Amino acid sequence: MTPSSQHGETPSSAPRTLATQDGETLAYHHMPGREPGILFCGGFMSDMTGTKALALEALAQERGQAFTRFDYRGHGQSSGAFRDGTIGKWTSDALAILDAVTSGPVVVVGSSMGGWIALLLAIARPQRMAGLVGIAAAPDFTEDLMWAEFDEAVRQTLITDRVYLEPSEYSEEPYTITMDLIEEGRNHLIMRGPIPIRVPVRLLHGMRDTSVPHRLSLLLAERLETDDVQVHLVKDGDHRLSTDRDIALLAAAVAELSGG
Repeated sequence: MTPSSQHGETPSSAPRTLATQDGETLAYHHMPGREPGILFCGGFMSDMTGTKALALEALAQERGQAFTRFDYRGHGQSSGAFRDGTIGKWTSDALAILDAVTSGPVVVVGSSMGGWIALLLAIARPQRMAGLVGIAAAPDFTEDLMWAEFDEAVRQTLITDRVYLEPSEYSEEPYTITMDLIEEGRNHLIMRGPIPIRVPVRLLHGMRDTSVPHRLSLLLAERLETDDVQVHLVKDGDHRLSTDRDIALLAAAVAELSGG
């Protein structure tokens, strides 16, 4: 759950926008092409201009593949305040983009929190899925990596103030964690039993990830009902997995699930 790292996008093309049913405006970029398309779901406090999103867009362009990236509400160039967001609202945003912007089968790539969102998309729209790729996927992180790991003082702050500002090692801006995020996240927990996803899944995870432990990808592989799961561990990889070598690993996984 880390903000996007390097930002390589130029301001030459303004994003398009999609209005949601509850009045928000989602910013997105869509490139038409052959199927299956690629849909990128970013992480907590990230946006669609990060290294991995732009690298995948370049890959899709080379392959003539459709590609879509977007900002959840409260992120990047979309409307809304970050602190008002929840897993349910951000999943609703991803579903809106999937339904209104993309067509046909898609390979959904999810980074960190986006890995949880991607899994929820696959459960909600199984007929649209060609495959899933998780990059340090963090399903259930609000419960297992936040609430369960917080000390009593932080929990009391959340209960009393309904918000906690957690220092970030990736940005001068702290993580804004709300009690609404924690409580609403409990409606979307998927790691408590078998996960009804039957498409091919590839999970990439750095073993030096200090934000999301790589054991979570191993547990996720066990929980998924599909047998077509591969976990790729990068021994010296961190949470971002955005080096040239890491991007090449990601590109190979996406290409494989896209039909070579």
